[in-house]
Amino acid sequence: MKIFIYLLMLLAAIIIIYNFTLLDFNDLLGDRSALALIGIVSAICVIVLMAILLTAKAIEKKHKE
Repeated sequence: MKIFIYLLMLLAAIIIIYNFTLLDFNDLLGDRSALALIGIVSAICVIVLMAILLTAKAIEKKHKE
């Protein structure tokens, strides 16, 4: 499970990098740039949620001991 979570975080980071290359800084609210911004925000959400899940798993493990 831990490897899967890290893999998801890695894929989200790759998606952030890819979407960052699609941004047009002269027209951030254009069609392509808006989709890229949505992709970046959603990938950041995935990373945050997976970090919370990892923290919760660590707390659960310590609580059982």
